[in-house]
Amino acid sequence: MFLNQPINSILILKLFCLFVVDMKTQHQVVLSIGSNQGNRSENVTVCLKKIHEQVGTIIKVSKLYESPSWGFESDAFYNCAIVIHTFSYAHQVLERVLSIETQMGRFRGAKSGYQSRIIDIDLIAFDSEIIHSENLQIPHPLMQNRKFVLVPMLDLNHDWSHPVLHKNTSELLENTADQSDCILVQELQNPLDVISLQHLNYIAFEGNIGAGKTTLTTRIAEDFNAKMVLERFADNPFLPKFYEDQNRYAFLLEMSFLADRYKQLSDDLAQLDLFKEFIVADYHIFKSLIFAKITLTEDEYRLYRTLFDIINREMPKPDLYIYLYQNSERLLQNIKKRGRSYEQQIPADYLDKINSGYLDYIKSQTELNVLIIDVSNRDFVKNQEDYISVLEEIATDLDLVLIMSVNPGFGGQKFIQNSVEKVKKLVELRRDKNVQFIIEIDGGVNLEIGKQLADAGADALVAGSFVFNSASPQETISMLKSL
Repeated sequence: MFLNQPINSILILKLFCLFVVDMKTQHQVVLSIGSNQGNRSENVTVCLKKIHEQVGTIIKVSKLYESPSWGFESDAFYNCAIVIHTFSYAHQVLERVLSIETQMGRFRGAKSGYQSRIIDIDLIAFDSEIIHSENLQIPHPLMQNRKFVLVPMLDLNHDWSHPVLHKNTSELLENTADQSDCILVQELQNPLDVISLQHLNYIAFEGNIGAGKTTLTTRIAEDFNAKMVLERFADNPFLPKFYEDQNRYAFLLEMSFLADRYKQLSDDLAQLDLFKEFIVADYHIFKSLIFAKITLTEDEYRLYRTLFDIINREMPKPDLYIYLYQNSERLLQNIKKRGRSYEQQIPADYLDKINSGYLDYIKSQTELNVLIIDVSNRDFVKNQEDYISVLEEIATDLDLVLIMSVNPGFGGQKFIQNSVEKVKKLVELRRDKNVQFIIEIDGGVNLEIGKQLADAGADALVAGSFVFNSASPQETISMLKSL
């Protein structure tokens, strides 16, 4: 047993079964950016980086346009529009973009009227909300009269309709009275593009209670257009019986939980979504072992582990397994903050045992591409910088070694073809970097599929039951390419 005291197995099962996901959906915000002083293009680029790091994740960026000054005589402006995701409220977004203007040297004085400026950031739309306050009006009251706002917004392909005028961007542009020219200058790079996760098929996040794995999974799914798999908890018929007789029903209960997890992951990973880039999950099937080791006797656990290993061999491995580590003190703070009554009795030593269980498992997984991120001093909901730092840590890890797992049994030929296309994209994206790119084949695979993956550009191929079983991963690739 992990624990002798003070938390009993019934409380553990309550934590396990009554878990409620506190999911917050991010707001979608449209910002308009302009500059007509100094190096206008550089000003806009610097501004994009600051918004991405300090305000919200930039999801879409328009092209850069040049247009005449509006409402006063001055040098022409460079303008663009962006969509960001953020958990912040509208007034918090306004406060932060004004701070960026100040950082870049713009100071809003008492002078009335329009003026030249090194940078100008306007909050155009905030979801579909209508806001009227002393400092903020949403949607921007003059947006429909400004082509330098509407033309870049059209690039965004943003599914948004003006909540007052009941027109989309295209209709607003068609009906605007502004006849000024907006001349295309150049494409702009989205800061998010340097963190390319789309070439992966499957990412799994794990972590202790209160580590933030569900929040981070949800945010990454929204920001990178990924299919999200969150652990669901169906009513378990063995749970009431377990409460009455723990010794008799503990094994059956844990096997039932394992079967539920296996079914959910098998179903979700097999169902491809053509409109999503990859899959991101907030759990891995291994967590069943953590709770089983707490609940079961040693003999029961040995049998459970044997059955688990059989099931686990059938599961597709994540291309990247990320463990979010938090120290127990911070975990207890998070647990207290979210206020779930059934979690408030959790002692620190229980959380220590959970962390140890995960870390022991990770050490034993030589074939799993694992990344451990210490998030003890990070808050990726309130602090955008912390969220970006987590993404950068993931990207840095991918620059070193990438293992893409391919399981022909999950998704069939379409899945394989999708994998081949992602291999090609990865090779192109990282052509100038020293990347060891390994493809891992789960289960049997035929020679034709192996050659497709090899020709796509992999450096090595690992296969459990491949035709070149005796060959090394690098030799396997050489043999396939010579066919």
